[in-house]
Amino acid sequence: MIYKSYIIEKNFDLIDKNIILFYGENLGLKNEFKNKIKKKYKKNNYELLIYEQEQILKNPNSFINEIQSKSLFQKQKILFVNNVSDKFLTIFEEIKKKTDNEKIFLFSEILDKKSKIRAYLETSKDFGIVACYEDNELGIKKLINNKLRDFSGLSVHNINLIAEHSNFDRSKLNNEIEKITTFFLDKNIKTEQLEKLLDTRINKNFNTLRDCALSGNKIETNKLLADTEIEDEKNFYYLNLINQRLNMLKTVNETAKTCSLEIAINSMKPPIFWKDKPVFIEHLKKWSNNKIRKIQTSTYKIELEIKSNSTINKNILIKKLIVDICQEANA
Repeated sequence: MIYKSYIIEKNFDLIDKNIILFYGENLGLKNEFKNKIKKKYKKNNYELLIYEQEQILKNPNSFINEIQSKSLFQKQKILFVNNVSDKFLTIFEEIKKKTDNEKIFLFSEILDKKSKIRAYLETSKDFGIVACYEDNELGIKKLINNKLRDFSGLSVHNINLIAEHSNFDRSKLNNEIEKITTFFLDKNIKTEQLEKLLDTRINKNFNTLRDCALSGNKIETNKLLADTEIEDEKNFYYLNLINQRLNMLKTVNETAKTCSLEIAINSMKPPIFWKDKPVFIEHLKKWSNNKIRKIQTSTYKIELEIKSNSTINKNILIKKLIVDICQEANA
């Protein structure tokens, strides 16, 4: 059965199948659907299991047994399977027989009209399929309007600025929207500040500083602390950049408990760019989830301090946090 993505975006509850496939080149839209799924079943205290297709094909019985087995507290199981292709078609009928209350969500790249799995699901009464095509310029601008509808200062110029900076890519747009909502806490977008916020050169410099600290590189971290411009107005954004990387490390640590580290890293959405993988792997060697939680507690306390005390020196807090991260990496 075919579901239209724009209809499901508005009301995800219209999906009434236990097994459904999302396919297409729009990574940002697929990630949004993943978030909608997690939000929908959050109240049910669900158990989320994440697989790669190749992992399942090597041992299909293990996957089927996981579907059938019930947890001690009878949590509802939600299963994500990434990078699905026509190869997965061989076990559809088998998992159909075994699925009870479990929900299985499959995610795939582009599937052309000759794809067997696409044709099978489009005509099936038991399964569902959603095409996630790329957004056009008009669609991206509507998204910006919708996501920032509570903000003042959202002029045509600022909408165009955000759209062009995201290169009309929903995945990158979501990152930019997160920056904007974190930065403009008063929900008043000012063009000059927006242009500065979207300056990739400044953002890249802080990311380099963050990554050196997470690697425990004391010499380079000290050098970058002196060379990197830390702006008062962007402190919440800096905290967000740090927490984003910590959350990614935590996710991979959790996923790697049930599969190899390589599979865990490759399953990350949005994906880790190949140039960043060596640094990311270096971070994984340094950071256990206990250490991550310790630093995230610090970022939370700093955020509260900045919000509650307007006279506090915000730059010193951020720089001290960077030093603490570097020290904790080597602990």
